[in-house]
Parts: sequence; structure tokens; C-alpha cells
Amino acid sequence: MREAVSTTRAPQAIGPYSQAIRAGDLVFVSGQIPLDPATGAPVAGDIAAQTRRVMQNLQAVLEAAGTSLGAVVKTTIFLADLGDFAVVNEVYGGYFTPPAPARATVQVARLPKDVRIEIDAIARL
Repeated sequence: MREAVSTTRAPQAIGPYSQAIRAGDLVFVSGQIPLDPATGAPVAGDIAAQTRRVMQNLQAVLEAAGTSLGAVVKTTIFLADLGDFAVVNEVYGGYFTPPAPARATVQVARLPKDVRIEIDAIARL
């Protein structure tokens, strides 16, 4: 069984997808980009500011699903520039306690709304 998860504390979907799907004891969070949930616009600032907003968006969706960042088992980070990796890693690491989730990080040609970062997640309920 699949159940959609939605919250106004994170940006609304900008396409035909759910913010997250609960399936069994797992939650699959769609890629979050650094959009302000109130305006739907990308946040101003450097990659650190964008990463913080993405993590706040992930946290809001996870909480709406009944779980938390502490239950995340896997993430994927998509970066417009791998040169941002060190800063992203530092900010991202501040949101998790050991053991950190499994993770992949990849550079992509372009992201929605021309932001510099997107992160998706899988968590346990």
C-alpha cells in the first residue's frame, strides 16, 4: 500500500509527484530543492544557505510522514558543481548523528529552477 505525504512546511510539488510516499515501514522523500515553502521561490544565498533550506524541507516532509532525520537510511545529493562538496558536506553532516545514512553524491548538468543542490531521502517509520 502507498500513501502520499504532504505538508505546507515544505515546498509544494512542482510536477506530477508527491512530496513523499509512505510504503510499509519506509518513507521515500522526493528530491527537495532550496525553495522557501512560503513563496515557492529559491532562497537567496550561497551553497551553505541552500543546503540548510533543503535539509529543513526534508525534515518537514519527514515529520509530516511521522518520522525524522534520525530515521533516514539513504540519501542522494545532486550538485550542480562538485566544487561545492566540502561546504555541502559540512552543513549536511550537522543534521545527522552517527551512524550517518548511506549516501551517494553526483554532479548533474542542471537542477530545477537552476538551484545548486537537490537531496532525496529514504527513512524508516
